[in-house]
Amino acid sequence: MAETTQPPSAGPKVVFLGDSISAGLHLAEGDAFPAVLQRRLAARGEPFQLINAGVSGDTTAGGLRRADWLLKQKPAIVVVELGANDGMRGIDPKVMEENLEGILEKIEAAGAKALLLGMRIPPSFGGEHTRAFEAVFDRLGEEVDGAYVPFFMKGVAGEAKLNLEDGIHPTVEGQAILAGNVEDALYEMLREIP
Repeated sequence: MAETTQPPSAGPKVVFLGDSISAGLHLAEGDAFPAVLQRRLAARGEPFQLINAGVSGDTTAGGLRRADWLLKQKPAIVVVELGANDGMRGIDPKVMEENLEGILEKIEAAGAKALLLGMRIPPSFGGEHTRAFEAVFDRLGEEVDGAYVPFFMKGVAGEAKLNLEDGIHPTVEGQAILAGNVEDALYEMLREIP
């Protein structure tokens, strides 16, 4: 259950450019991992203003199209949580990589830092496709101007009790674990903002 405390209105802006996982599909807004992170980091002395730009079904191409508008909000940090839908739709990992590179370049050009959240897809998509997909995140993670969480759904993906009946979207408990997977990286980035 989401906490009822008011979210912070102070601190730097942090945009979550994501898909249904960031949006917290089928959950209350306060139960999605970006909102959980906002409460946890405020409690740790690093409050931030949350702009949750999670859109169900979004791909890296959609994120690239939305990036300019979101960057007009002048965020200090953009958390990039995209790619899962590309992988599940069989989009060529090279195309996904170009889109993610475009997003990261726009973030850097706007003077913001990026926190790239790595994705994985099930091996049932084929070994070669799965390896190529994962390699995109590992390559970009080494180059990102900010930070990288290699597999941010670790401990949740594939765990039936932590996902809704569709087997894809996390429960409230699953979203809390995702927040924990991202918390330290975002905390360190917030601490570095003057």
